[in-house]
Amino acid sequence: MYEENFNIKSWAEEDRPREKLILKGRNALSDAELIAILIGSGNRKETAVQLSKKILSSINNDLNKLGKLTISDLTKFNGIGKAKAISIIAALELGRR
Repeated sequence: MYEENFNIKSWAEEDRPREKLILKGRNALSDAELIAILIGSGNRKETAVQLSKKILSSINNDLNKLGKLTISDLTKFNGIGKAKAISIIAALELGRR
């Protein structure tokens, strides 16, 4: 379902990350879905969930490694600018604290 290249808004409501969190709780979401909520949108070719999966895949799905990435590391991904990179870094730092 997540592999198709169409807008998250066209997904069934219970499959959208934000709505899924509301309906099923935070534990029902994958790491990629949680990151997708942080970044809000993907790029022209990928949804936020697909982009999040790509980022996680690049670090072997290791959230500890994700927390150590720099703004420069994150902005190498198409669709991640400084603002989105900062959101990811800040959220992981807050969780670490």
